[in-house]
Amino acid sequence: MISTARKDINIVPFVSVDNMMKLVLDIGIETFLKELAGFIEEDFKRWEKFDKAPRVASHSTEGVIELMPTSDGDVYGFKYVNGHPKNTRDGLQTVTGFGVLSNVGNGYPVLLSEMTILTALRTAATSALAAKYLAPAGANCMAIIGNGAQSEFQATAFKAILGVKKLRLFDIDPEATEKCCNNLQGKGFEITRCRSAEEAVEGAQIITTVTADKQYATILTDNMVGSGIHINAVGGDCPGKTELHKDILLRSEIFVEFPPQTRIEGEIQQLEADYPVTELWTVITGNIEGRLNARQTTLFDSVGFATEDFSALRYVREKLTGTRFFENLDMLADPDDPRDLFGMVLRADKAA
Repeated sequence: MISTARKDINIVPFVSVDNMMKLVLDIGIETFLKELAGFIEEDFKRWEKFDKAPRVASHSTEGVIELMPTSDGDVYGFKYVNGHPKNTRDGLQTVTGFGVLSNVGNGYPVLLSEMTILTALRTAATSALAAKYLAPAGANCMAIIGNGAQSEFQATAFKAILGVKKLRLFDIDPEATEKCCNNLQGKGFEITRCRSAEEAVEGAQIITTVTADKQYATILTDNMVGSGIHINAVGGDCPGKTELHKDILLRSEIFVEFPPQTRIEGEIQQLEADYPVTELWTVITGNIEGRLNARQTTLFDSVGFATEDFSALRYVREKLTGTRFFENLDMLADPDDPRDLFGMVLRADKAA
């Protein structure tokens, strides 16, 4: 329960992009990802305590703007996030975001944070957490198809949490692959640059697809995916945007975060509305077994869900204690008499 103490209740800690980067580097990227995955795992284990609803989305031909709210009864959280694949042509980020945590008891915000960097970290941490339960035992080689802004985070999370050190990279833009290789140089990976998606998946036990175009696409065809593989499908995350051929879905065991949202946005939008899928939280709690055998093809149809952002904000708030990586915002009006907001405005003029 967040404290409702009166002291400085109008002051809200704010984590800027600069301070988020400093916090991540101070903790260490791999440690940050492992600890963050732990917070996400904890909240999946208390899944039934959360308010859950598909995100509120405003779609346009250029992209999407979304709000992602949830609450565990004590704390309320939401994220504002966009997805605009065309932005890269103008030198802008495809995805940006910010988030808020609030005290349910009085409705006052207790944290405001950038979530462009934090979303990339929580997406990667969730992917690796799911793979911990679903990937073949001892998997150490991953193909990453789509080497944009998310790729290095995915690689680092899988190394930190699963021990994956062999990477096979492909992007339709060779410069993106080169960027990814340069950023991961000296980080303990054995990296192979591939000339096609088909080449990238050769020998990989885990396949991560993380492309950005807002369209139905076939990044993986059925003949490219052998048995015993774990697929981490990250890029298909809004209506009309997919990466996998339907036949792959039909022969895979599919795991999702929140079915009402994933059926709208994920790979399973290609399937019938009642097609059976398994909710990831049931695997994490041990209610349902994840991978059943070595020949099974597992698919994590990842679209991102509000509880994961809640976990990320909760983690950041805890890690801020005793650091300088935030600033206090005078964000909320705090009149001496709660009924006299107008008088507070008038007294500000006299004070000036």
